[in-house]
Amino acid sequence: MRLLATERVVRALLFVLVGVLTIRFRDSRLELQRSFDNELTLLRPVAGQLGWDLDNSDVLRGVSRVFELAPATLGWITAGLFAYAGLLFVESYGLWTVQRWGEYFSVIATGIFLPLEIHELTEKVTALRLIIFLINVAAVVWLLIAKRLFGIRGGGAAYRAEHSAESLLTVERSAVYGPDAR
Repeated sequence: MRLLATERVVRALLFVLVGVLTIRFRDSRLELQRSFDNELTLLRPVAGQLGWDLDNSDVLRGVSRVFELAPATLGWITAGLFAYAGLLFVESYGLWTVQRWGEYFSVIATGIFLPLEIHELTEKVTALRLIIFLINVAAVVWLLIAKRLFGIRGGGAAYRAEHSAESLLTVERSAVYGPDAR
């Protein structure tokens, strides 16, 4: 649980960082675009020598599309990034403190984005996309089965009974073998 919570905090911090960078980009977009255009002029001869056609480059088209985004659109993107980071922080808190609601929250919050991740993988498979997808699927499956969520393997009653039995066994061992017995 703590490993999953830590992964969610790291991911949330990355989204906060991207959100801050988006704000900084929005505030200095014109200056950045001017610098980009100047550097692109210097890069054209070198790219031509390397056989790289800058006019048909997907990377440059993508950068150009980012520069064309309206400030309001960048504001909505920033709000979405911070909202998702907040969702990840709430999820990580629930997981770190081993709260039952945190487990449900994690399964729902992670499961909602699985179709989007599958769609991204159908467009293009990259190592990063595949790793993130596999981590999320493993987290959902593990939480569902191990924590007996949504009635799986007896649900909450079986989960509480299992942990109650473990607690009683720990108390009995401590009484017989002392507090260091595990």
